[in-house]
Amino acid sequence: MARSARDYDESDVRIRPNRRGSRPRTKDRPKHEDALPGRVLTVDRGRYTTLVGDDRDGRVVIAMRARELGRKGIVVGDRVALVGDTSGAHGSLARIVRVEERETLLRRTADDTDPVERVLVANADQLVVVSALANPEPRPRLIDRCLVAAYDAGMDPLLVLTKADLTDPAPFLEQYAPLSVPHVVTAREDGRTVGLDAVHDVLAGRVSVLVGHSGVGKSTLVNALVPDAARATGVVNDVTGRGRHTSTSAVALALPHDDGWVIDTPGVRSFGLAHVDPDRIVTHFPDLEPGTDGCPRGCTHDEEECALDAWVEGGAAGPAGPSRLESLRRLLRTRLPASED
Repeated sequence: MARSARDYDESDVRIRPNRRGSRPRTKDRPKHEDALPGRVLTVDRGRYTTLVGDDRDGRVVIAMRARELGRKGIVVGDRVALVGDTSGAHGSLARIVRVEERETLLRRTADDTDPVERVLVANADQLVVVSALANPEPRPRLIDRCLVAAYDAGMDPLLVLTKADLTDPAPFLEQYAPLSVPHVVTAREDGRTVGLDAVHDVLAGRVSVLVGHSGVGKSTLVNALVPDAARATGVVNDVTGRGRHTSTSAVALALPHDDGWVIDTPGVRSFGLAHVDPDRIVTHFPDLEPGTDGCPRGCTHDEEECALDAWVEGGAAGPAGPSRLESLRRLLRTRLPASED
């Protein structure tokens, strides 16, 4: 016989245990003291290729980001801590539970008005700006922007000029003589790269990130330095003078026969610097920086009230002062908006 609602009492109700409240909640996260250290080599759609162990004899481990990291970004060059299946076996997947403190950050913005920074590479100590001397023509303003990014990141800049077999590099290098930026020149002869040994010498023992616009020979250079890299190479359009993007993602590669690393990046056509503070650029001109003490508050160092003019005219910056000041101001002007570099 069916029972009515009045026939039920509390003894007929089954109480299910509250499982969510059965354990005290805590904000303490596991320390993962047994996590293995690794280096991020590539990033691809939420999967991180890492190297665990020795730079030469380590094993490649594919990993995902642990939920506890939240929105914290992970980029090529990051040193991380991994747990889970770190065997590197086919189909295995580890978890990145910690991103170690970064020594340097190479950053850019989408344009000069975008306040959102985008971290490109972590822990590199040398920024190698690769530019062709011809085919395509060099873009000094883009090079200047890369130099500013290097100074801002605390990285040493290096110019690598390719295709010297097509034109004399001397006129171009005169523009950068006041900045004292080290440079290496390469050329192609009989199907081989001349000057490669000099490039290898300045990369040895360093973590170097290579940047440059498409078609300058960056991937060709990487393939010559790391024969197993197999980076795709392209050609320059005869009409537009632009190269085709052949490298689609950044990748860290160990240099053979020494402990250096190169990080190849996709070709760029612009380099936004909205995040850069002009005062940080001035610190890389130690002969000029003391002269800014007399500048008005908020001085851009490129205006009539700037005290650097009097500093240079008085000889405090030495005989190279005028050209150094012009180079500084040229770099500062790169932060002005431009349609394309």
